[in-house]
Amino acid sequence: MGKIEEAIKQTQFKDVYNKAVVNLLYTHSYLVGFQTAVLKPQDLSPEQYNVLRILRGQQGKPATIAAIQERMLNTMSNASRLVDKLKAKELVKRDECPENRRKVDVLITEKGLRLLELLEPQIATINKKVIHLEESELDLLNGLLDKLRG
Repeated sequence: MGKIEEAIKQTQFKDVYNKAVVNLLYTHSYLVGFQTAVLKPQDLSPEQYNVLRILRGQQGKPATIAAIQERMLNTMSNASRLVDKLKAKELVKRDECPENRRKVDVLITEKGLRLLELLEPQIATINKKVIHLEESELDLLNGLLDKLRG
């Protein structure tokens, strides 16, 4: 891939802050493209994959739509719509809470868990293939990204 200037054919940026933002956005798109290539044959979007991983992390306990939305990587995604699509694929179960009909509990199904088991080695392989950094560099990168978000 190389430098951001080469990738987007731009020789100059307003300042280093603008370059950093463009670089992060471009890199996000680059990484999502690889992830999408793994997920698409399973008729799954990166956002749906994220919801399944969140629900698996609940370890058998239900999560509300609001709780899923809070934990999503892309907070602009519509968690309710994503859950509906996953339910149609029988990857999650959606139940009204008996105490409060406005509250909806969502659980991952066995089918959803099996799909994650199938996908995760593929995602891990892609991650290692596309991230051209040593572990010490990854530690530094992760620390810098955490610091960037404050």
